[in-house]
Amino acid sequence: MIIRKEYPGDIAELRAIDLAAFDREPEADLVDRLRRKQAIVLSLVALERRKPVGHILFTEVKIGDAVAAALAPIAVHPDYQHRGIGRILVREGTEIIRGMGYPALIVLGHPDYYPLFGFRPASRWDIHCEYESVPDEAFMAIVWDESSLPTGATARFHPEFTAVL
Repeated sequence: MIIRKEYPGDIAELRAIDLAAFDREPEADLVDRLRRKQAIVLSLVALERRKPVGHILFTEVKIGDAVAAALAPIAVHPDYQHRGIGRILVREGTEIIRGMGYPALIVLGHPDYYPLFGFRPASRWDIHCEYESVPDEAFMAIVWDESSLPTGATARFHPEFTAVL
């Protein structure tokens, strides 16, 4: 398994992975729109035998006046799921994002999965989600620099996410 940054030549294969993993188009379309808007701060690809089998994206999210990172989406082709590829992508991506100096990483995700990587409900830091329909336990964060984040702030994602949520 090799994890590397996305190359322009990967785009068609990554869209196919998104379509297969999510079994619907909105997530694949989201990735395309984020690319067009140059909103992606990190995109990693998982390769098995030189073939892309999964990927993870990170964008910026505003928390009050602070800028943090957001993880979404992550996709692994169904033929390669349940092999730990998603876990490797999350771990690698999280470490790179931390090294980029972001004070926090936000995710909207499964409350049984993301705590395995250190994510906790963002409400613990009095950070709220702009999407009111998202349950508290599914809106999570890893905070590295609490002093850089305002309390009582709302996390605002790139506008392209609205089409998916």
